[in-house]
Amino acid sequence: MPLETEEYDQKSLKFLSKKPDWQELAKDCVCFANARGGAIRIGIEDGETQPPDGQTISLHWIERISKRISELTLNVTIAPRIETAANGSQYLHIAISRAPNVASTSDGRYYLRVADACKPVLGDDVLRLINERPTAPWETLTTLQVARHQIDPGKFSAFCDGIRTSDRVKTSVKEKTDTELLDHYFLAQGDWLTNLGILCVGQRSDRARLGTAPVVQFLKYNQQEQKVNKLLWDDFSLSPMELVEVVWMEIPDFRERYELPDGLFRQFLPLYDEGVVRELLVNALVHRPYSQRGDIFLNLFPDRLQIVNPGPLPLGVTPQNVLHSTVRRNENLARIFHDLKLMEREGSGFDQIYEILLSQGRRPPVLKEGSDRVAVTIYRQVLKQEVINLLAICDQQYQLTQREKITLGLLAQQESLSTRELSQQLCLSEGQPLTSWLGQLLDFNLIVQTGQTKGTRYYVNPDLLRSAQVYQRTTLQRIEPHRLKALILEDLRHYPGSSSSEIHRRIAPEIEYMKLYRTIAELAKAQRIRYEGQNRWRRYWLNERSP
Repeated sequence: MPLETEEYDQKSLKFLSKKPDWQELAKDCVCFANARGGAIRIGIEDGETQPPDGQTISLHWIERISKRISELTLNVTIAPRIETAANGSQYLHIAISRAPNVASTSDGRYYLRVADACKPVLGDDVLRLINERPTAPWETLTTLQVARHQIDPGKFSAFCDGIRTSDRVKTSVKEKTDTELLDHYFLAQGDWLTNLGILCVGQRSDRARLGTAPVVQFLKYNQQEQKVNKLLWDDFSLSPMELVEVVWMEIPDFRERYELPDGLFRQFLPLYDEGVVRELLVNALVHRPYSQRGDIFLNLFPDRLQIVNPGPLPLGVTPQNVLHSTVRRNENLARIFHDLKLMEREGSGFDQIYEILLSQGRRPPVLKEGSDRVAVTIYRQVLKQEVINLLAICDQQYQLTQREKITLGLLAQQESLSTRELSQQLCLSEGQPLTSWLGQLLDFNLIVQTGQTKGTRYYVNPDLLRSAQVYQRTTLQRIEPHRLKALILEDLRHYPGSSSSEIHRRIAPEIEYMKLYRTIAELAKAQRIRYEGQNRWRRYWLNERSP
């Protein structure tokens, strides 16, 4: 039985009490109906995979839940039933279908399932939800009425060969005829090619008639940000799958490399890693809204590469949660790219980009969303060459997970990070635990933890840094409390009547201001220092009568 996902949720049997929270259940049903549908299982505790031994469910709950959900929601279709688990106990299974129209609660509230959470849809996002959820997805429309035999023979042959040689495709699918593959991947419907079929295996003239087939522009700029080169793929002769390979091969700048000293040898590092560039291209082609016109831009500057895609991020995905959200805008196109091994499993693309960039000693990608576009920027500069060797050694010895490598890479580039700072770098919302990202790094003694609760800080084990010859600038971020107090007292001895911000600026601007402020408050409570004024006008002096 799966854990909670984008298509599955579970609730304790306590829900079926004398006063069930019907509003909460209605909200969850709306979430699934506005996403891809799903299932709710009542009678299984959080973290468990089976109901408690001996548990039974009364049949009257089926009728009662069906009645209440129909009263509290609009455009939601459910099918509750009682099922028996492997241990012989019963639980209530509620199947929720994807709504043909936008679903809501009866009091006009909208929700959407994002990853394993139910998110409210507010303000202008309600209009986006309506526009992005047509009754029939753009991919399966046949409005151009192109006959299914009007395919490009070369493209269709390459597609069929790719499917039959892929190790990601089931044997039963590989055994289908070419005609059956057209229907299986929704490239055709009845007598007509779908929009997806025209896009992937159609004739060039029909692809141009779509109006939203991708056009890619490569623009190169010099130090003064003046355009010095331009390449254009706008003749609609290439399918999205072919564009990935052609764009990568025809831009010579992508094959330039750094030569880094490595003892007696030389280490070669690409200016822009092939895996990163290809993954960004795939994201731009697969996750763009094909109901909206707009070109894909690859802007190459001397220090960075920026990929700009038309349209906003899929509803429910933000720059802050991109590492944790899985929302498919074009499900069938994503499936084709996955089966042809052009992309990894859904939701792992940005994780892979983070991992590769950090393992190469570079900054993480910077994602910005505008009203009508999304821009992802990656930087070519290697911040710390030693980090490359550090991560390689640790991964070879401990076989780190992807999340562990990302966390270790972030910490290796910093002197230390607080819990809040590390959560921000990992795009975690407030309250989300770091446990899954830290993994066994603490157990392996690769990183060290100091402080407690919100004052916790993490940093790479100094012994590990020395062995890998990673040298970091010495700062006061991890200074002990008694030493920080001594610094504050010494500063006030030279500069009496100072504010807390002035003390912070003089002695240690790299220390968190609140940490210094709390230390000053402790000194005042202990009567080591005195103050006059309130709030921003408060000034501090040494207390001459202190012991």
